[in-house]
Amino acid sequence: MKHTTIPNTLAVISPLSRDRFTWLAYIMLAYYAYMQSMLGPLVPFLRAELDLNYTIAGLHLSAFAVGMIIAGLISDQLAHRWGRKIVYWGGASGMGAGALVLVLARQPLFTIGGVLIMGFVGSFVMVMVQAMLSDRHGIHRATALTEANIAAAVSSMMAPLAVGAFVQVGLGWRWAPILGSAIALALALRFGRDPVPESSESETPSAPPPSRFLPGRFWMYWLVLVSVVASEWCMIFWGGDFLENAVGLPRTLAATLLTVFWVAYVGGRLGGSRLTRFIRADRLLILAFGVSMIGFPLFWLGGAPWVNVLGLFVIGLGMSNLFPLAMAAAVGSASERANTASARISLGAGLAILIVPLVLGRFADHVGIFNAYGLVAVLLVIGVTMAVLANRIGSRPV
Repeated sequence: MKHTTIPNTLAVISPLSRDRFTWLAYIMLAYYAYMQSMLGPLVPFLRAELDLNYTIAGLHLSAFAVGMIIAGLISDQLAHRWGRKIVYWGGASGMGAGALVLVLARQPLFTIGGVLIMGFVGSFVMVMVQAMLSDRHGIHRATALTEANIAAAVSSMMAPLAVGAFVQVGLGWRWAPILGSAIALALALRFGRDPVPESSESETPSAPPPSRFLPGRFWMYWLVLVSVVASEWCMIFWGGDFLENAVGLPRTLAATLLTVFWVAYVGGRLGGSRLTRFIRADRLLILAFGVSMIGFPLFWLGGAPWVNVLGLFVIGLGMSNLFPLAMAAAVGSASERANTASARISLGAGLAILIVPLVLGRFADHVGIFNAYGLVAVLLVIGVTMAVLANRIGSRPV
């Protein structure tokens, strides 16, 4: 039988319909991203207040990643047993509860525990939003997921500003997570009774659980996602250090210039969301890798600060769309198992965040930050290779 493809012009004929649930899903993913992104800016204040060393302070980020991994292993089964709505709003409430534990705790064991709760229960929000948007919008899932990640990128930028603003006015860093928890409570009170898209996977307790086996093409895109998240977090976590120690910029200026990456990141997602209306996600993914692989050598090998910063901007443009496009392609390849696919994506993202930035840091201790950044180049090559192979499998006649 000859393989049939959906014409690219279909997105123009029947555009994405953004209903009440879709806008709420965008806001909820932004809430998740805000709560995740505030951890980095507030950890220095927490470290000073509790007299923590760098290792203990770093365990907060590790705890969030471990929580994502656990969520990636079980959230699809919880959705099967209890339904998406309970897992969705339970995740939002759990993330707020974990944040309050962080706020109230005065011992590192409990602050780390609070962040673990945030990463574990809170990641149910990300898993359910990805799955529900994919099911709700079908062939337009790439546009919907990209737009949701625009909201997430903007809120990620706002998180350090919120922490800094609350400290500046004398309220302290604790008001940043309190703000996030208050927003989640307000959303639950206002929208908690609204219906959510039901899964195409069976969710009735009497039915057999959905299959855990996903197609090989999904796992190829899963490897793409792991490489993408790992390379992004290497840029975010170690980019300032690279600009300071490899490029030679003053520390304050190096940290400030990371804003260039985030500005390009948001702008790239805005542009990417429009392109998804005309170009299939799997093809656009290769284009995004191409832009990233143009930008990274400029950033890494620039030789002059303005070239490095230009490269930082270009790689931000390219990387901005890698995660939502790879996610759309992965979930699309998983047929009717969006819950399971989205859960495994959370698992992969958690593994990438937990392991790879630490590996790059370990390399930097031995060979220097400049040489260690070669790991990002390897990750990009792995990612684009797997994307090309997965795309070829999807285009074969059947």
